[in-house]
Amino acid sequence: MSRIGKLPIDIPTGVTITIDSDAVTVKGPKGQLTVPHLSDVTVAQENNQIIVTRKDDEFIAKSQHGLQRTLVNNAIVGVTKGYEKKLEINGVGFRVSGGGQKIEMALGFSHPVIYTAPAGINLTVEKMTVTVSGIDKQAVGQAAAEIRAIKKPDAYKGKGIKYVDEVLRHKAGKAGK
Repeated sequence: MSRIGKLPIDIPTGVTITIDSDAVTVKGPKGQLTVPHLSDVTVAQENNQIIVTRKDDEFIAKSQHGLQRTLVNNAIVGVTKGYEKKLEINGVGFRVSGGGQKIEMALGFSHPVIYTAPAGINLTVEKMTVTVSGIDKQAVGQAAAEIRAIKKPDAYKGKGIKYVDEVLRHKAGKAGK
């Protein structure tokens, strides 16, 4: 039995869940998310809990058990609290401005870099920190990874875009005589 899959999910107040044959729809105060219903597991609502069970002990059913439970739980957390990732921009002459759906960054290239966020993602700029927020955990992580990929942190000086909680290992420079 999957240790994660067998845990029930508590439904907070203000969240409604609709279970169909092909999708699970979660509506909450921040919005609505749809999670695909995987084939070898069943999702049932009992009282104020969601319970995910697998149909048999096949390998694919075992692997989908914990995944389905985690996807539904992430959707519930997203529509109640939301998700956010913070990125820090380090470097002499590096600048970031904007907010909402677009940010403009000067990252040492010959041109400014403009990043447009996908639908459902909000960008906030405070000094040299960009906050990526939204209700879909996967979309927030993908948008943060795309922004970081524009100028990855340098291993020697630490210049670039990094996650706030990311720890960089600095390499020693050339050893002089």
